[in-house]
Amino acid sequence: MKSRIPFEVAKTDSFYDKLSEWIGDLFYDILPEAGFELRDEQIYMAFQLEKAFKEKKVMFAEAGVGTGKTICYLLYAIMYARYTNRPAIIACADETLIEQLVKKEGDIAKLERVLGLDIDVRLAKSQDQYLCLKKLERVRSHDFIDEAEAVYEKLPEFVHRSVTMQQFEKYGDRKDFPQLSDELWEQVNWDALQDCFSCEKRHRCGLTLHREYYRHAKDLIICSHDFYMEHIWTKEARKREGQLPLLPEHSCVVFDEGHLLEYAAQKALSYRFTDYTLEALLTRLMENDVREKTLYTIETALTENDSFFNIISQFSSRALGSEKQMITKHPLVLKACRKLLDILQKLEEELVFESELFVINEYDLRIVEEYLDQITYSLSLFLQEVNGITWFEETAGERTLVIMPKMVREVLQEEVFSHKKPYIFSSATLSNDQSFDYISDSLGIQDYLSFSVASPFDYEENMKIYLASADNHHVDKKIDYLIDKIRQSEGRALVLLNNKQEMAQIKERLKNNLEFPLYFEGDEEISTLVAKFQNEEHSVLCSIHLWEGLDVPGRSLESVLIFSLPYPPNDPVFIAKRDGLPDPFTQIDLPYMLLRLRQGVGRLIRSESDQGAIHILLNESDEPLVVQKVKDVLPTDVIETVIS
Repeated sequence: MKSRIPFEVAKTDSFYDKLSEWIGDLFYDILPEAGFELRDEQIYMAFQLEKAFKEKKVMFAEAGVGTGKTICYLLYAIMYARYTNRPAIIACADETLIEQLVKKEGDIAKLERVLGLDIDVRLAKSQDQYLCLKKLERVRSHDFIDEAEAVYEKLPEFVHRSVTMQQFEKYGDRKDFPQLSDELWEQVNWDALQDCFSCEKRHRCGLTLHREYYRHAKDLIICSHDFYMEHIWTKEARKREGQLPLLPEHSCVVFDEGHLLEYAAQKALSYRFTDYTLEALLTRLMENDVREKTLYTIETALTENDSFFNIISQFSSRALGSEKQMITKHPLVLKACRKLLDILQKLEEELVFESELFVINEYDLRIVEEYLDQITYSLSLFLQEVNGITWFEETAGERTLVIMPKMVREVLQEEVFSHKKPYIFSSATLSNDQSFDYISDSLGIQDYLSFSVASPFDYEENMKIYLASADNHHVDKKIDYLIDKIRQSEGRALVLLNNKQEMAQIKERLKNNLEFPLYFEGDEEISTLVAKFQNEEHSVLCSIHLWEGLDVPGRSLESVLIFSLPYPPNDPVFIAKRDGLPDPFTQIDLPYMLLRLRQGVGRLIRSESDQGAIHILLNESDEPLVVQKVKDVLPTDVIETVIS
């Protein structure tokens, strides 16, 4: 173990004292000699982190852009992993940011090169980021999509034929197929209807091979917040089923962009019931030689399923800018729910008899029983007045009922932060009015360490900020403004949007009026789009989800255009957050918007030499108080203008 630590630790020495000495040598001598700039803010952060690791406590590490916080937490995480002989977990805000850490010019690669370390870092991506061989076969045989055939031909030889895999080979990652749009990828990737545990292709599956690979990481495992929370909520159930938890035992956890963890926790605890799920399961079941009574029950269940979702659709309303629809629990909705629940419970009883007759394929039966149990539980929760948030989604012809817990603090407190290990929250935006109480309370954290350091960058010198207001009803004028400013910066622009509606509004206009390469989130795999944007100096990237984490230093990014103030959507999740508060706008909406705005502005200046402009597009109806709050959180003075 000690041979992997690049400093001597005698039996009588304290590991933490020796680590502190090594960190000091790095920041004062080794890194500056290698061309790294010596920053007081980074050194301060480094020695604050030491206390969190030494005392095995939660720490909120708020550090401004350019502090070098990633280098700081990586050094501690790697050394602590080697000291404890268990990997460290680095959890990023979402799947799109995982690749940022391991890119060729990223911080991990820099540390390896400068320190002569061989860092064992492996990615643990969510299941939907991997190819499903069964779905690919189905698409190839029925839909004859050229892209699906191209995916099939790219698979390793051992997948096609019954040959022995000579050595480990990773394949099937979403990143391996950058040419596929998100819509096409969803036709061939993993989904909840696949019972991976009993699949005959399991031992040739890219997901299974990747999972086995990252579980043996020595230093770092990088995953998303969503994936880490899924690991927490499923680990006991997986153990009961004879499966390993999604992540191995680990020494510490760093939550990069940690201010977003609460949303990942809520998402992981949610129950989702899609009309297609039940239809696909029961249709598969009907292909077996089941009894006539069971067949009749299945047909009735399919009818009631369709009726239930039709009625929910009638009593649901969509908020602007959100895919989540509010459900009115009308007596007709509750009646349809009870009828569907009753017939599914009868079907569960019928399947008990069918299983004893051994007429149903064991694979099909296992999937149906598992999902029927989840669906009936979801329906029973829907009928109760639970302390949860319920909504309806309708996208691409698929209808989904979602039930999310309103509060996750108690569960997080018990399942995560009760463990005695270092948990580091790293972000430029963790506090609210210099207090960490809001985030600590929402996550159930009672005992923590914290600090804040400002960015070392000279924003007054290198950044210009423009607040441009337009009439609420003149979207075309706002888009004209975008086009004009993108031309002025000769591309080199990031356009940040709040939802798919805004993306749809600008997409065709930009395509028809700009001669620069244009990249829109969703058209290809996201890390591929980011790489193209970074490598093609005069290109434009339009994104909904890259307000955090995007790191593109240099001339490829000299203009950030924020199409509208990033308020939370008026959807069921935020309606529930606002419920019962004396002033929900100032307690929920305004802090959320200002935090996200600070993150978006932080995408521009990523190095000492970066320069550029921020354009924030306002509406004339925005309250003077809001405009003043926006000015207060921005790192430099603003220039106000009117879009005419």
